Amino acid sequence: MLPAALTLVGAGRMGAAMLDGWLAAGLDPAGTTIRDPHPSDAVARLCESRGIALNPLGIVAAEVLVLAIKPQGLADAAPALDALIGPDTLVISILAGKTIADLKARLRRASAVVRAMPNLPASIGRGATGAVASPQVSARQRAGANALLAASGLVEWLGSEADIDALTAVSGSGPAYVFLLAEALAEAGVAAGLSPEVAARLARATVSGAGALLDASALPAGELRRNVTSPGGTTAAALDVLMRADGMAPLLREAVAAAKRRAGELSG
Repeated sequence: MLPAALTLVGAGRMGAAMLDGWLAAGLDPAGTTIRDPHPSDAVARLCESRGIALNPLGIVAAEVLVLAIKPQGLADAAPALDALIGPDTLVISILAGKTIADLKARLRRASAVVRAMPNLPASIGRGATGAVASPQVSARQRAGANALLAASGLVEWLGSEADIDALTAVSGSGPAYVFLLAEALAEAGVAAGLSPEVAARLARATVSGAGALLDASALPAGELRRNVTSPGGTTAAALDVLMRADGMAPLLREAVAAAKRRAGELSG
């Protein structure tokens, strides 16, 4: 169930995208407040047209306070944010690299905190978000947080905050890996004789189409792969290269390990 009252701090690309998803899911605009010192024209127009309070002068403790500012801005913003937190406020943070301990150290009034890590496809409602809750988050608050995060796509609740770094390396950074695959496939197409324009269009359609099929099918990815691989055929010849001992799987394991290691450094 979506909360009756919500304050969003930071209406940049991700914050504004999440707001769009919440409104589409039924969030009450009359109970919604946006605080952003430099809102975009699009956000200002949305607030005016939907009756959403934008940077009101009064300070009222929020039922749910969603933090979508830049992580490096937390220290400077903390006093103003703390004023928005009451004894029953749920704080949801999407600040990359900021742990629950970091948030509580800066926001002295914060008790119930959910740390979430969405990814870029959340901006079109197809995201993958990992979340972890502090012990003070009630069942009702967790259900409300889940409803908000699910408006942007899949939500996975983690058993431990220690898993956030691994999740960041897989789904947080993962879209970049897929975009790189599309780039590399297009470059391979050019090397095989296609024009750059044709290769780019084919690679984009192939990657997005395969992703849509994976989403629509209940079959595991491995089974879908086997279904399009005829023994001795062209796909099998390509997979013999990609699946060799030094191929795609070990390279991705190394890449994810590097991303996880860097996530730990940034949050440490």
